[in-house]
Amino acid sequence: MKHIIIGTAGHIDHGKTSLVKALTGIDTDRLKEEKERGISIELGFANLALSDDLQLGIVDVPGHERFVKTMLAGVGGIDLVVLVIGADEGVMPQTREHLHICELLQVKRGVVALTKVDLVEPDWLEMVQADLKGFLAGTFLEGAPVVAVSAVTGQGLPQLQAVLREAAETIEPKRHDGIFRLPIDRVFTIKGFGTVVTGTLWSGTVRAGDEVVVLPLELRSRVRRLQVHGHTVEQAWAGQRIAVNLPGLEVDQLNRGDFLAFPGALKPTMAFDASLALLKDAPRALRNRARVRFHLGTSEILARVVLLDREELKPGEETFVHLRLEAMAGALAGDRYVIRSYSPAMTVGGGSILDPNPPVKRRVKAPLLEHLKVLQTGTSGQQIERLLLQAGPVPITLDALRVSASLDETTLRREITRLIEDGVAMALGTKGDPGYVHRQCYDRLAAEVLSRLEDFHKQEPLKDGLPKEELRSKLHQVGPVLFARLLQDLAQTQRIAIDREKVRNFLHRPTLSATEQAVKERLAAIYQKAGFQPPDLEPALVQAGADSKTGITIFHRLADEGTVVKIKDNLYLHRDHYSHAKEMLLDHFTLHAAISVQQFKELLGVSRKFAIPFLEHFDSAKLTRRLGDERVPYA
Repeated sequence: MKHIIIGTAGHIDHGKTSLVKALTGIDTDRLKEEKERGISIELGFANLALSDDLQLGIVDVPGHERFVKTMLAGVGGIDLVVLVIGADEGVMPQTREHLHICELLQVKRGVVALTKVDLVEPDWLEMVQADLKGFLAGTFLEGAPVVAVSAVTGQGLPQLQAVLREAAETIEPKRHDGIFRLPIDRVFTIKGFGTVVTGTLWSGTVRAGDEVVVLPLELRSRVRRLQVHGHTVEQAWAGQRIAVNLPGLEVDQLNRGDFLAFPGALKPTMAFDASLALLKDAPRALRNRARVRFHLGTSEILARVVLLDREELKPGEETFVHLRLEAMAGALAGDRYVIRSYSPAMTVGGGSILDPNPPVKRRVKAPLLEHLKVLQTGTSGQQIERLLLQAGPVPITLDALRVSASLDETTLRREITRLIEDGVAMALGTKGDPGYVHRQCYDRLAAEVLSRLEDFHKQEPLKDGLPKEELRSKLHQVGPVLFARLLQDLAQTQRIAIDREKVRNFLHRPTLSATEQAVKERLAAIYQKAGFQPPDLEPALVQAGADSKTGITIFHRLADEGTVVKIKDNLYLHRDHYSHAKEMLLDHFTLHAAISVQQFKELLGVSRKFAIPFLEHFDSAKLTRRLGDERVPYA
């Protein structure tokens, strides 16, 4: 069955709720105050089956100027609007504001219902219809069907139903393969079931039993029951009005403006990059960093508008902006939003989210504006390339690209494959969702690795190489996966060599002068002669006739070659004596179950100064383990 969401719009007391009741038999005014005052205060919901395979979900919005923010919460996910205009009054202030809102949200289809025709004379009706033609000129409702109706007499209702059916049949259903998102417009509790939230499912699908998260609060639950138009279902999809039973959550924890998603699918943020158009009849220009009311989905959040290329935005103008929110929100690229002035609250403009997760760092304006222009008007491939460039050395997964580029999975995989084939992008693996980087960024990092190794070899010509992690720490924001891929590729192309945990340029061969070679041999002899009681490093360097810096480098060569073994900082043992100490210890364990510090001292003929660090080293090497005051074999 095809599901289409219809929203009403129009001035207070023009008969929106009465029209919905006349069409569906459902009174959407459910509050006592609404009944007493005769006006809609909250969102109302109804449904209308136009045929066996066409179901309309209807969102009835309040028309009073005080409740425009409630109206905005209701029209965010609609497919078609019914603009209701009372024939007795004609176009009024909220008629205009509601139409502006629908245009800013890019509602593309609509019908005009001219209500209360039973209260006016034919001549008056003709005049109102003529005025209406001028009012709608240049809007998305220019040329839309205008149906004269009366909720009291029933005049025009069959014609309105026919027009709605015709319009609904031409509307393309929302895709079901997008990211699951449900902006919450109502929260309540049902005895025996607990907390229930409702909303218009913007994208994706959800099933009973799915784990979900309420954002931006990060509250987790599992879908116990799903309903569509009062009927329990196992699955719901984009374009439906749904109710979701969320066990384990309390009503007072949730609010209109929160939204449901799958865990990890969306990242709430406090900033967006976006386009912004100011209405032609906005009362004044919008100044840079103006505080506004930001409406996205069912939420209203205070925000600052940072104009990126000017100090003020005049009525009728459009530009790129950075939106700094005062509370967390989540969005996908392409989501439409509306802004209203802070005080007095009135609709002044709106636009499209271009980057739902912009970098926190300060950015140069000219490249940023070019970047946003591509995100706004570029092809899918150009948008993905821009996002990869912006990410720099931080790999982007397909899931993240789905949010930032708002592309369906089929298109996304096709475009990323093409970019890889064209040499523009590269994958960091072959399994799952390995992450992708721009080739330009990757090549720049590879060049930086070679440059840093060259600088290191100039400063430390005697050292075999730079420790891997020390090298990675010099590369800004480079994670272990990308770093490992860089080293692998550079080693395979013989531009670097990797020896254990050290990296060097492929052609670098540290060579010692005759003097340095002599120092090396003297150091080895000193440690060989010292037996189990080696000297500290500094006295050994003095004895070998080496200056401190060069001597330490030469000594590290001895350690890298395995001539001396590090016991702890500043304590090394010649490999012959190290092997002998291990043999003596193992021989001891063939006759005894354990060894004390005193016994070990006597075994090697050393003091506690050497015995303790030797034993601690053997513990670390998993040759022994401490048991009370003794050591026993590790195994």
